[in-house]
Amino acid sequence: MQVPGPDTRVVELRVHGILGTTGDELTDSVASVDVAGDGVGRIMRPADRLRRPVPGPMLNAGERSVPRIVEGYVWGAMTSGGLAKATWALLFPFALANMAHWMLPPTRTDNPVSRVLCSSLRALMRISALLLTMLMVAQITVITLDLVGSQCLAPGARCLGFVPEAARGADVLRSVVLLIPVALVVLLMHRLSTVSWRVSAPKDDSPQHSALAPMLPGGNVVSDPDTPALRALHVAAALATAALVALGGPLTFSLDPRWLVAVAVLLVAVIGTAGLDDPAGMRETSKLFRALLGRRSRRVLMSVAGVLLASVALLPGELAGPLPGSGATIDALTALLVLTCVAVAVLLLPASLLARPVWKSQPKQLRPWAGGWMAAPVLMLAAMLGNGFGAGLALSVRQTLSVPRAPGAAPLLLPAAFDDVTIFWGTAVVLMAVALVVAVPWLLVRRFRRDDEDPIPDEVALLHAGRREDQRKAASAWRIADLQRRYSHQLFLVIAGVLTVSTAASLAARFAGMPRLPWLSAIGVVALAGLAVGLLRMVFLAATKRDTARYLGVLGDLALFWPREAHPVVPPCYALKVIPELADRATEHLKDPNTRVVLVGHSQGSLLAAVAAARLLESLPESDRERVGLVTAGSQLQWAYPRAFPGVVPHAALRDLAGAMGDRWRSLCRGTDPLGGAVTTWNRQVYNGMLIGVGLRGDGTEGPLPAATRGPTGALVLGGDHWLPDPQRGPFSCRRWVPGVLGHSDYSGDPEWDRAVAMAAGLERPVRGAALPLSESPQIPSAPDPRAVGSGAVGSGAVGSGAAGSGAAGSGAAGSGALSPQGDDGGSIGDSVEDLPRRTAGETAEAARSKRTKSIRSFRKESKRPVEAEVPEQQSHEEPPSETAEASAELPAQQDSEPRSEPSVLPEITEPRGRIAPWERGSSLRSTDS
Repeated sequence: MQVPGPDTRVVELRVHGILGTTGDELTDSVASVDVAGDGVGRIMRPADRLRRPVPGPMLNAGERSVPRIVEGYVWGAMTSGGLAKATWALLFPFALANMAHWMLPPTRTDNPVSRVLCSSLRALMRISALLLTMLMVAQITVITLDLVGSQCLAPGARCLGFVPEAARGADVLRSVVLLIPVALVVLLMHRLSTVSWRVSAPKDDSPQHSALAPMLPGGNVVSDPDTPALRALHVAAALATAALVALGGPLTFSLDPRWLVAVAVLLVAVIGTAGLDDPAGMRETSKLFRALLGRRSRRVLMSVAGVLLASVALLPGELAGPLPGSGATIDALTALLVLTCVAVAVLLLPASLLARPVWKSQPKQLRPWAGGWMAAPVLMLAAMLGNGFGAGLALSVRQTLSVPRAPGAAPLLLPAAFDDVTIFWGTAVVLMAVALVVAVPWLLVRRFRRDDEDPIPDEVALLHAGRREDQRKAASAWRIADLQRRYSHQLFLVIAGVLTVSTAASLAARFAGMPRLPWLSAIGVVALAGLAVGLLRMVFLAATKRDTARYLGVLGDLALFWPREAHPVVPPCYALKVIPELADRATEHLKDPNTRVVLVGHSQGSLLAAVAAARLLESLPESDRERVGLVTAGSQLQWAYPRAFPGVVPHAALRDLAGAMGDRWRSLCRGTDPLGGAVTTWNRQVYNGMLIGVGLRGDGTEGPLPAATRGPTGALVLGGDHWLPDPQRGPFSCRRWVPGVLGHSDYSGDPEWDRAVAMAAGLERPVRGAALPLSESPQIPSAPDPRAVGSGAVGSGAVGSGAAGSGAAGSGAAGSGALSPQGDDGGSIGDSVEDLPRRTAGETAEAARSKRTKSIRSFRKESKRPVEAEVPEQQSHEEPPSETAEASAELPAQQDSEPRSEPSVLPEITEPRGRIAPWERGSSLRSTDS
């Protein structure tokens, strides 16, 4: 590590998470201005009253203060805001199917069976996405050309009576007018799939195969060069599907040249989609498909499909009554979609088993969800939403056109597949309701049983030692957050089971002759109509109200991180813009040899920051890598992303990143956070009054870690994880104060934030801080009897091991932070109210301080163990003027004594930089008593 010089400065480059934010909130300032970016990806700094950029507050690092520049990268405009982005919610099934492709297990390149299985799975994923596009266009065509044009506006029909009879008799007019919306939808799909964010950074053309495990996280999150070909295939297939609806469907053979051309276009689309599987162009088959689907070939294919639809519009045939091709087309596409989902679920089983050696050595809580099978339920959910939205829209339009229904008018008919969808959704709603009725009481009973058996977990008791009210609040929030993190992925497994049963029920009702239940179909109709109307209403509100747009943008924040791989008709991927621009901004700052850059990411931003840090480490020279740090807060980099996307963010990649970063990767976490959690540690437990665990090490390995140390503001630092007290210990001087349980919000308001940034910048050692003091014995069941402190049993275990030993206490004494709490946390955590400082009437604070300093010095002269640094003059507990040995012998008895009823004098709010935090004093004194 390079030694910091007198001109060293730190650039703290922050990235926000989901829901977006403003520059003021991201930089913790009352005003902010753009200093770089293109208006879509904005790099902002705090500003003064004249809106001029100003640096951030000084960063306290050990015994010195270092200039700090705070910058924030705001990317929320890429996923929310305006009517155009609001309509992206209608394409959420497509984005979900594309995300499922990135959830496939990694390919074992040394196993040919694994390579074949994974290639087949990727092909099936792309075919499923193609079928989703075709099904959506077919449903829109059924609504416009069949339901409205051929039935509602048929000659003699009484539906939409304001339409003149002359217009009803012109079949060409009706077909042209009602196929225009279909053509516009396909055109908009093509237009949207060509939109990509302009990257204001040097282009790095290094595509990697999405199935190959990267050496560092997100190394394969790159654009696919085959996306233009995939886009052309989707557009051609969509136009051919609309034509087939009018030409009798795909199952009825016809000698009409248009029917033959439509079938040929569909075959080309399916074969081409299945063959585009190698973005790097390493295989001969990939080179062949890429040559066949060049720019000229793509234009010819889309032109043929466009001419085909135009011929159908100009020569529609007879439009009187339901079209015979509607039901056949919907049935065929639905059946193929179900078959591909089943095939993916079946092939995922052996593919996951073959990939199991990659993660079988990991602890259970770090292995992929469902053994790497999570892509199947996500794909099923995408298919259910895509099919359900189209069916709900069709049923809503039919209901609207049928009210009021004229006497003697023929009813408007939809294909039988829509009735099957109502049974499917009705069964799904009933089963989900049953699952909720069973799951919610089970979770409540499980929670209350744990409350009775273990009211306050050991980690909570240790983190909030001496604060019983905070322990009770935190314990409840810890359990709720733990339930959400532990069982959230099982929701997808429940959905997969529900979809399987619902599919079987709808197939049995359709083909096995089982009686249809009217109430079940009614529930399905209501659910589908609610889905369609609710989604359209959300789009409208999001286009007109900013707050709704931000909440709707959550879907985009989660799904649009992933580049177009399986489905090209999805909104542009923001990661392809944010990550290169973050890395480029950091590189620009690193041109100054005195600058150190710390990438800081909160929630979803932690994934962006981690991938950007990995890109920096790959591109920078060795000398500059040591000036790059990483801080993640409220991150899902352990409990979610490696388990849901084992081929993109595997645990091994995080281990490699931790080894490349050394001790410069710090993670802020709270047990009360339902969305974030630990990143670098696991298997944590309280043993002998210490927090221990296993985690990632700075040398690129993983294993047992030294016992956690207590930070100046009460945080427990275990490995690279900083466990923050929530509620905070405070208020703190010169620091924004937020009371109550914070959960996933406001990490930057915690004083430990600055300490983590200083560590990530290499300006402070992670081992700095006192060893853990013991709390009252009834609050930590696993802690030993506090009376054993006098005999040295605990002193040798709690303070004399590794980084948590007396050296840690000494360094904490030498360079504690500038912040100290006020309120009821002013004294040492390990001491009772008896030990809080007192002074007699008339005694000045300076006299009390002088008296205390002399007592501490006399104590150290008598101690057998040398201390590394002199404790400066400070406000602390008074001791009797007797010999130090007697005072130390009485310390355990004082810890068990009853608190006095009269109020105690607490320390001052502020402590000068370099003094020991109040809760470190008792443990630093005890460390010399052995």
